[in-house]
Amino acid sequence: MVFAQTPVSSARKTPRQARSATTVEAIFEATIQVLLTDGPIDLTTTRVSERAGVSVGSLYQYFPNKEALFHAVNERYLTMLADRVEATCLAHRGMAYARMAEALVATYIEVKIERRDVTMALYRAAAHADVAEIVETMARRIEAASEAMFATASDARFRNLPAVNVTMLNVLCGTVRNVFERDMSELLVDGGLQTQLALMFSTYLAAVKVAD
Repeated sequence: MVFAQTPVSSARKTPRQARSATTVEAIFEATIQVLLTDGPIDLTTTRVSERAGVSVGSLYQYFPNKEALFHAVNERYLTMLADRVEATCLAHRGMAYARMAEALVATYIEVKIERRDVTMALYRAAAHADVAEIVETMARRIEAASEAMFATASDARFRNLPAVNVTMLNVLCGTVRNVFERDMSELLVDGGLQTQLALMFSTYLAAVKVAD
């Protein structure tokens, strides 16, 4: 079953008051918990509303169906991820490339392990929902931010930076996802994998930098 088989509808209204924001937050949290306990196939608006402690009618005020709900949860999470990476890249412009690589890896992993339950739930449900557009938007934002950062490295210039940048990000994203899907996220918590990725990126960047 793929959620996208039904056209995805956007949220009906945006919460503006504190009470509405609290309701939406409860709905988001309930969605994650239902995804973890029941899985994406068995996720229903009724189960989410029961877990959130709100009526189905209240849920429908914001999300007309489960497709819109799942879409919104993914968009919220991936937008936050892109925001955090962009802020890190901006803050590290002009620094040494090894420091840039460390910061990029650290921020990405930090976001992924802050709410491991959210990360795990969305990875598990990825095959059952059409969120390609959201993922692509997030990926392009991160690619643009990291490429712009590495272009300002104080100690090197790089051959074919766009390709180098995308290669590193694919390694980072793919490795982290694989670790979560294999239930090995403890490797991210203890910092061991983070250190290895930062070392890998620094070594790679040293190999592709333009000779003085």
